[in-house]
Amino acid sequence: MLESAAAAFEGRVLVVMLTGMGRDGLEGTRRVIEAGGAAIAQDEASSVVWGMPGAVVQAGLCHAVLPLDAIAPRLRDVLRTAP
Repeated sequence: MLESAAAAFEGRVLVVMLTGMGRDGLEGTRRVIEAGGAAIAQDEASSVVWGMPGAVVQAGLCHAVLPLDAIAPRLRDVLRTAP
Protein backbone atom coordinates (compact mmCIF):
# COMPACT_ATOMS: atom_id res chain seq x y z
CA MET A 1 0.00 0.00 0.00
CA LEU A 2 2.74 2.47 0.93
CA GLU A 3 4.70 1.74 -2.23
CA SER A 4 1.56 2.41 -4.29
CA ALA A 5 0.90 5.64 -2.38
CA ALA A 6 4.50 6.76 -2.95
CA ALA A 7 4.16 6.13 -6.67
CA ALA A 8 0.73 7.76 -6.98
CA PHE A 9 1.23 10.79 -4.77
CA GLU A 10 5.00 11.30 -5.02
CA GLY A 11 6.17 13.43 -2.09
CA ARG A 12 2.71 14.15 -0.72
CA VAL A 13 2.53 11.16 1.64
CA LEU A 14 2.93 11.13 5.41
CA VAL A 15 3.41 7.70 6.99
CA VAL A 16 2.33 7.26 10.60
CA MET A 17 3.76 3.98 11.86
CA LEU A 18 1.96 2.77 14.97
CA THR A 19 2.56 -0.15 17.32
CA GLY A 20 2.75 -3.52 15.64
CA MET A 21 4.72 -6.72 15.38
CA GLY A 22 7.26 -7.33 12.64
CA ARG A 23 8.81 -5.08 10.03
CA ASP A 24 5.73 -4.61 7.88
CA GLY A 25 5.80 -1.22 6.27
CA LEU A 26 9.56 -0.70 6.40
CA GLU A 27 10.18 -0.96 2.66
CA GLY A 28 7.02 0.96 1.84
CA THR A 29 8.06 3.73 4.21
CA ARG A 30 11.49 3.76 2.56
CA ARG A 31 9.79 4.28 -0.85
CA VAL A 32 7.69 7.12 0.56
CA ILE A 33 10.80 8.85 1.94
CA GLU A 34 12.69 8.34 -1.34
CA ALA A 35 9.76 9.98 -3.16
CA GLY A 36 9.98 13.02 -0.87
CA GLY A 37 7.38 12.09 1.74
CA ALA A 38 7.73 11.97 5.51
CA ALA A 39 7.29 9.51 8.36
CA ILE A 40 6.30 9.72 12.00
CA ALA A 41 6.68 6.73 14.32
CA GLN A 42 5.13 5.94 17.67
CA ASP A 43 7.77 5.85 20.40
CA GLU A 44 8.77 2.68 22.19
CA ALA A 45 7.41 3.74 25.58
CA SER A 46 3.84 4.12 24.35
CA SER A 47 3.89 1.13 21.97
CA VAL A 48 2.54 -2.27 22.98
CA VAL A 49 4.94 -3.83 20.45
CA TRP A 50 7.68 -1.64 18.97
CA GLY A 51 8.42 -3.89 16.00
CA MET A 52 6.98 -1.89 13.11
CA PRO A 53 7.71 1.62 14.39
CA GLY A 54 11.08 0.44 15.74
CA ALA A 55 12.12 -0.90 12.34
CA VAL A 56 11.36 2.45 10.71
CA VAL A 57 13.18 4.37 13.45
CA GLN A 58 16.22 2.08 13.36
CA ALA A 59 16.40 2.51 9.58
CA GLY A 60 16.67 6.28 10.11
CA LEU A 61 13.52 7.04 8.13
CA CYS A 62 11.53 9.06 10.68
CA HIS A 63 11.12 12.77 10.82
CA ALA A 64 9.69 12.43 14.33
CA VAL A 65 9.31 9.72 16.98
CA LEU A 66 6.44 10.63 19.27
CA PRO A 67 4.33 9.21 22.08
CA LEU A 68 0.86 8.16 20.97
CA ASP A 69 -0.86 11.17 22.50
CA ALA A 70 1.40 13.60 20.59
CA ILE A 71 0.80 12.13 17.13
CA ALA A 72 -2.66 13.62 16.46
CA PRO A 73 -1.57 17.17 17.42
CA ARG A 74 1.47 16.83 15.13
CA LEU A 75 -0.77 15.64 12.27
CA ARG A 76 -3.06 18.63 12.84
CA ASP A 77 -0.05 20.97 12.65
CA VAL A 78 1.23 19.31 9.47
CA LEU A 79 -2.17 19.55 7.80
CA ARG A 80 -2.54 23.21 8.74
CA THR A 81 0.75 24.08 7.04
CA ALA A 82 0.41 21.76 4.02
CA PRO A 83 0.29 23.50 0.64
